[in-house]
Amino acid sequence: MKELIRTNDAVVLSFATSLLNDAGIHSLTADQSMSVLEGSLGLLPRRLLVETERADEARRLLVDAGLEAELRTEK
Repeated sequence: MKELIRTNDAVVLSFATSLLNDAGIHSLTADQSMSVLEGSLGLLPRRLLVETERADEARRLLVDAGLEAELRTEK
């Protein structure tokens, strides 16, 4: 899996997840439970992961939707 977004912004995560789901791209929000445990102070960001095989497609979709600034740089 590849990480596309790391953020504390629940709206960004929800929007990105919805876009990916609509495109049939499976995603996973990691560290969501850790965020709840820390009391929603916003200290621990959540990560949006997608299947490695569809990461480029997912990245293009999120860029087209205006989320380019939220994307992690590719390594």
